[in-house]
Amino acid sequence: MFKIVSAERIAPKEYDLWVEAPMIASRARPGQFVVLRANERGERVPLTIADFDEGRGAIRIIFQAVGKTTAMMASLKTGDSILDISGPLGSPSEIENFGTVMMVGGGVGIAALYPIIRGLKRAGNKVVTILGGRTSELVIMKEECAAFSDELIVTTDDGSEGMKGLVTDAMKMVAGREEPIARCWAIGPSIMMKFCALAAGELGLPIWVSMNPIMVDGTGMCGCCRLNVDGHIKFGCVDGPEFDGHKVDWDDFMNRMRQYKEEEKISMDRYAAEAGDLSWL
Repeated sequence: MFKIVSAERIAPKEYDLWVEAPMIASRARPGQFVVLRANERGERVPLTIADFDEGRGAIRIIFQAVGKTTAMMASLKTGDSILDISGPLGSPSEIENFGTVMMVGGGVGIAALYPIIRGLKRAGNKVVTILGGRTSELVIMKEECAAFSDELIVTTDDGSEGMKGLVTDAMKMVAGREEPIARCWAIGPSIMMKFCALAAGELGLPIWVSMNPIMVDGTGMCGCCRLNVDGHIKFGCVDGPEFDGHKVDWDDFMNRMRQYKEEEKISMDRYAAEAGDLSWL
């Protein structure tokens, strides 16, 4: 059992948990993830490690309540426990002094981007961070990202904060300054990462993306998280989760992510019927 030491709702349907997991905290690196089960009958869910504190022996998980399991997790409070957590899993981000790096995050993907931002800044890079969301309240972790960024740019679809527009608009603006960008990262919804990769291609920039395919075991045995990358089959759990965004077959990936939508809806509807009012999510 893994005890929750703090639980907070940080945005509509977005939740922030710190969980006691000393062995994972001592080994975690930016870019890695865990697979957890909330209870004995729970499905295995992969979630990126948003932060880790070896001194406290705790890891941070930020997630969006979009289905049955994440809705169940959203109801957990400080002092509750998660049944099991496996990790850290996946290959860590490549952290070294590249020069100037452009970091692009959207939605809960910002949580996955944050430890990479911190690691790159500590490695001596100049970090330009772009965070986006539909509205201001959906752009999370602004202060934390700003603490390790030389520049923070916020974009919102509705113009409620920062630059009105998309993160790709900000990418083009930054690239237009003619300061060499050594490398980009983009983490967020699939459609956002796809268009960030397309924009980076137009700008002639290398870009890494963090993929979140359907996953079961997280160790490369089940094959559920397979991706088409540069014409080859790769596994998100052991070959990733980061891949060259220019080489990902985005249409194939997004089609695979939609294949269980009907079953997911049935499961969520059943849970809602059992749990009652979920309007608090």
